[in-house]
Amino acid sequence: MTRLILLLAFPILCIIALVIDGFGRPEQSADSVVVTGEPPPNPLPVFSGMVYVAAGEFIMGSRGEDLFRIAEVDEFPQRHVYVDDFYMDVYEVTNAQYKRFIDSTQVEAPPRWIDGNYGVGEDGLPVVSVTWTEAAAYAQFVGKRLPTEEEWEKAARGVDGRRFPWGDSFDPNLANNGDLLTPIMSFPGGVSPFGCYDMAGNAAEWVDGWYEAYPRDEADELPRGIPDRKEVFRTKKRVYRGGSWNSFAKFLRCSNRESTDEDSRWVYVGFRCAMDPPWKDKRSR
Repeated sequence: MTRLILLLAFPILCIIALVIDGFGRPEQSADSVVVTGEPPPNPLPVFSGMVYVAAGEFIMGSRGEDLFRIAEVDEFPQRHVYVDDFYMDVYEVTNAQYKRFIDSTQVEAPPRWIDGNYGVGEDGLPVVSVTWTEAAAYAQFVGKRLPTEEEWEKAARGVDGRRFPWGDSFDPNLANNGDLLTPIMSFPGGVSPFGCYDMAGNAAEWVDGWYEAYPRDEADELPRGIPDRKEVFRTKKRVYRGGSWNSFAKFLRCSNRESTDEDSRWVYVGFRCAMDPPWKDKRSR
């Protein structure tokens, strides 16, 4: 009799165990996404003048409370963003590097150059006064591309949402926002968590993509009293990041966004390049 009771109870116990196990697991919604990709090789390929940024999420943008003090509406909302792995230039493209591009392609030199040449002793200065189109052409010429906004911000601030490449407080000894351009890597203390220099100050940097509002969920409401300023996105503009030698400290924050026409030239805007990992298929953009 006892054996019969156990045989009858066994299926019921199994069902109860399955139900309990189900309650112990986190629910996976229908729109949950599991990100998978080809793992990087070991050891990683090394490319001169570039650092590898591993795939993963980082904190992008600014919080609502920051809009009252230092942030702009176009940085809102702050959110976690997944970025696939990529390589990023350690430093901004210099005059010397850009000169080789000009000599090889007969592209127009920056306006302040004389007879196609930059000034004596200016080899290591970031090239500036180049349009977005020219920057993108240079990147293609050297087998690279301009970074996306997401890539640029991740390379600048790391994954923890810090305001500046080095932390949350501005330090004038860690970035160039003085009166003139300085040679690349002149502020080694301001290096980003991934090993990129001058992501804050010196020359601002063109990035890929158009100036558009960040996506918002229903819960992403602007704080009371902060205007939405949707009108700033009505015209097609390109984005540049990082602030420059003539910017106030708030514009050197990693989340700060600036925009202008893609054919504009500014004496404070240059660029650096990014590159897809060579072991992956070329991504469509």
